[in-house]
Order: sequence, then structure tokens, then C-alpha cells
Amino acid sequence: MELIPTNFPKSSLGGNIEYKKLGKSGLNVAPICVGTMGFGDLNRWGRPWLIGQDKADEVVKHALDLGLNWFDTANMYSLGASEEILGNALKRWSPNRDELVIQTKVNQKMAEGPNRLGSSRKAIMSEIDHSLQRLQLDYVDVYILHRWDWDTPIEETMEAMNDVVKAGKARYIGASAMFAWQFEKAYMIAKMHGWANFITMQNHLNLLYREDEREMLWACDDAGVVCTPYSPNASGYCCHPWGSEHNRAKYDYKTAEKYAATAALDEPIVNRLEEVAKKRGIPMVQVSLAWVRSKNPVFAPIVGVTETWHLDDALASLDVTLTPEEIHYLEELYTPHPIVGALVKGQKYNAGNAGK
Repeated sequence: MELIPTNFPKSSLGGNIEYKKLGKSGLNVAPICVGTMGFGDLNRWGRPWLIGQDKADEVVKHALDLGLNWFDTANMYSLGASEEILGNALKRWSPNRDELVIQTKVNQKMAEGPNRLGSSRKAIMSEIDHSLQRLQLDYVDVYILHRWDWDTPIEETMEAMNDVVKAGKARYIGASAMFAWQFEKAYMIAKMHGWANFITMQNHLNLLYREDEREMLWACDDAGVVCTPYSPNASGYCCHPWGSEHNRAKYDYKTAEKYAATAALDEPIVNRLEEVAKKRGIPMVQVSLAWVRSKNPVFAPIVGVTETWHLDDALASLDVTLTPEEIHYLEELYTPHPIVGALVKGQKYNAGNAGK
């Protein structure tokens, strides 16, 4: 008689989350990804809205208690401090690494010197080791190419990303904001060589910035790659009535760089968002996240968190499904915006001016 085990170890995750496969991968993740760009050190990254270790511990513990197992960071967030803080918090609150899905990124400038930026083989192989050390992990689940490197052949980049996977330092790879032709070129080169390939695209998408609907969403859908948008609430603009004072608008110059120039176009959209939220009797952020989830092939948003209640609102948004009429009403006033995210040739991001 075949014996069926019944005494499996108990999960360290709480909540009642329905986990789903992340795109074409076998990873089981929560439908909300916890973004940790807000974890940091003011001495390394002068953004007053950053939270330190104590507050981050509260956020991570609450996420785990809710059943959220998916965390996003990057090497350049606060020049490594985000990874360090996340690593410390996970070590304290999550005894079972196998239940977690952790992703980080590589590409942007980490220090002065000729090889501390970009997506060369040298940079990738060096930065994955630095990230693992800061995170106190043996591997990350998804290693993300954090922008396109115009100065390195994409063949070199994709082969190096493949070798990170083959070395056991990452399980899968993903991409972040770039032009659709760049994504498709990288994807097809990896496919042609049988290398590890993108399972996710972390792109810039929200009610106030929809440029990726023109090509990127279609390209990802065609490749079977799911989107996990960053800044799904437009750095807070989709969470508050227009004109309200909030941390990101008040203290983050990158928020101004991304949205200040289009304020006249964005204000009436936010006003409609507020109207829909009031009619439903729910916070604006829940309507904002529900709209993001309505876009195909969006899998889940990366929700930046600096307060525990941010997680509660994000989870509550999963119960919100907008009607076609509401979606049309929210989208109707949008007009084209300047590209924010993908880099044109000659434009570089570094620790001083990087946004996400």
C-alpha cells in the first residue's frame, strides 16, 4: 500500500492567498508584489520618504502575515541599502526561504569607476554576487535587466544573464522598462540560442502613463511574457485627490520629473478616478490598482510599500473589478505623454537620477 504523507511542515506564511504561476514559469506567487524601493538609507539616497530597518521589519512581517511571498528590490535602490534591509527583515521573519520569491535588478550605476554600471558580462557577474551578499541569499528567484544598455551588445548581456541562471544564482530572468523593439530583440536572441529568457516585463504603467499600451503590452502578450508594472499608482498621484499633499509629490524630485510636465493632462483623469472611487465607497488606490490589473497581459502590479496599511489596500483591490463603462470613463481623457522609463541612446540613469 502506498503511504500518503499527511504531516507536511506548516507554512510560515499567513493569510488566505490564492497563489498563481508567474507567467510561463513554475513560480507560485501572490497576486501582489511588495515593492521595496522605499526601504533605504538617507545617507546613500537622499529621499525623505525612505523607511529604515525598524519600519521595514513591520512592513515585511505584515506582508508575510497576509500571505504575500513576492518581494521586489534592485541593487541601485539606495545604493544597496534596500537589498540589505529586505535581507535583514526576511532573515528575521521568514524561516523558510523556499516559500519566498525574491527579485532584484542589475544595470544602473552603483559607484564611480568604469565598470560599476551597465549590463556587460563583467557588471552582471559582479553585481549578482554583491546583491546576494546584501540580501543574505544563495540565489534570487528573478534577476531583472534594469533598462537597456546601449553600449553593450545584447548578445553579451543575454548570455551573461543565462550564465547567472546556470550558475544557480538566479532561477529566472526578467526585463524592465525599455522600448518594445529592444525587448523583442533580446527575447529572440535568447530564444535562438536556447538561453534563459524573460518571464516578466516590469514596465511603467498607470492611469497617467499609458504609452506601453501602444507596443510593449502587445509584444509581451505575443511572447507569452507577463507584465508586472512599477509605479502602478503614479507615485501616489492616483491615491489622493488632485492637489493633495503626499510624500512622493512633496519630497521626490523624480516624481516631479515624471509627472509635473503633464499635470494639466493628468488632473482631469485623477478627478475622474476620485469620482469613481467615491461612487463605489472605496479608496482611490483600489480603483487605480483594479484598472492596472484590467490590462492584458498584466499579471500583478509592483506596489511600493512604506506603511503596513498600504498592503491592506493593495489586497483589498483584488476584490474590485471595474465595469467596461468605468474603464472607458477613466481612460477617455488620456492623451499621449513623453516617454518615461525607456532610455534613448545617450541617456543614462545612475544613483543620482534614477527613478525606478
